Amino acid sequence: MADEGWRRRRDEDDFGPPLFADEPTGQVPRSELSFGDGDTGPLPHWTEPPTGEMPRLLSKPAEHDDVDVWSSFSDQGPVWGDDSGGTGGAGGYADPPPARDPSGSMGALDDPYHDESAPVRREPGRIQIGTDPTGGEPRPAPAGRRRPGESAARGSRRPVAGPRGGQRRPVAATASAGGRDMPTAVAVGLGIAALFLVAVRWKPEAALAIAVLVLGLAAVEFFDKVTEKGYQPATIAGILACVAMPLAAWWVGPGAIPLVVVLTLLAACVTFLASHGIEANPLPNAAITMLGVSWVGVLGGFAGLILRWSKFGGPVGTDTLTLIAVGVALNDIGAFFVGRAVGRRPLRAWVSPGKTVEGFLGGTVLTVVAMLLVGAFKWSDSWTKTSHLFLLGVVIAIAAPLGDLVESMFKRNLDIKDFGTLVRGHGGVLDRFDGYLFTLPAVYYLAHVLFHIPASL
Repeated sequence: MADEGWRRRRDEDDFGPPLFADEPTGQVPRSELSFGDGDTGPLPHWTEPPTGEMPRLLSKPAEHDDVDVWSSFSDQGPVWGDDSGGTGGAGGYADPPPARDPSGSMGALDDPYHDESAPVRREPGRIQIGTDPTGGEPRPAPAGRRRPGESAARGSRRPVAGPRGGQRRPVAATASAGGRDMPTAVAVGLGIAALFLVAVRWKPEAALAIAVLVLGLAAVEFFDKVTEKGYQPATIAGILACVAMPLAAWWVGPGAIPLVVVLTLLAACVTFLASHGIEANPLPNAAITMLGVSWVGVLGGFAGLILRWSKFGGPVGTDTLTLIAVGVALNDIGAFFVGRAVGRRPLRAWVSPGKTVEGFLGGTVLTVVAMLLVGAFKWSDSWTKTSHLFLLGVVIAIAAPLGDLVESMFKRNLDIKDFGTLVRGHGGVLDRFDGYLFTLPAVYYLAHVLFHIPASL
């Protein structure tokens, strides 16, 4: 039906005035929209060609805009090409942020995107051993397990300064003294001391066998833990070196120790040369291998050198090793109980808050008094002078806590509580005998000076 006929019929039915004009023109009238006094000008008609311009942001931000949609991504919003300070790039956007330098950091003055409050995330280098790929964020622990060193009661972790430019990472909090099983620890300690004293009094070779066994177990614990933390040391070469060190020292003398070190380094380097590529990370892995050999093997190997004195007659070797064992044990006991009772000022809080200045002084007093009592009751056939025993007590009181602090520092860096669990109440073998490692060479050279022992011994 035609439009004219339809309109005529509508008028006849009295439906009211017509809805459309009688003659459509085919054009839509143009009009301009206005937003009031603050308008931005007339909008272009949809039939006009596009200009290619990007819309401009408002010159002033909304006063009641409390939500910043960009805050979850960065501390700055987008920069458009027409804004002041931007140079404008393709598509109307500002130039991209400047590229990072090879070190992975950006200059604070030249980088407009730099935020000093946020930690700098360095780009990964070739050496990945010991780094945290999460950028310092705590890694989720497997279901049903706690992270190493995490408290069973609260699961709290104490942050300390990390190795990457001020970032902080969670480190296991030091176990409180109250959590130590004291009856078990005392019983195990007395048992070890009794076994060692019997071996020393029997023959020097028996004491040497105990020293070799202790150093071998300590080396196994060390290399097992660093492997667990991502390193790939030359484990076999390292353990064999730690076991061979006291044996070679007993057999050959002081010249055997550097020989074993050189042979171990050569074996480690050949091991990494046989790998398939640089992905084996030979530098950090060779370094961690030699750390274990130097710390456990070389320092512990001085037990063989001290026992070697008794190999040529006289009790000076066995007497010295016995006094070392007694002095280190008493130093540990005095430091523990005095520190627990009145300890307030930590020696090195970031290493171990439980080791205090008051505990150090208490252990020193007990060690020196014990050495003086040895001289008063003539319990030693070699160390008879009061001045010599006093110096021996002072050296033990300094070297034993130093060895304990060094071991605690390594444990904090590896984020572990103990190196092992073999010795009940104490942790691992390395945790129990850490104080002896620095004491053995210190007393060895002290005895050389006091007794004028030949350098070949």
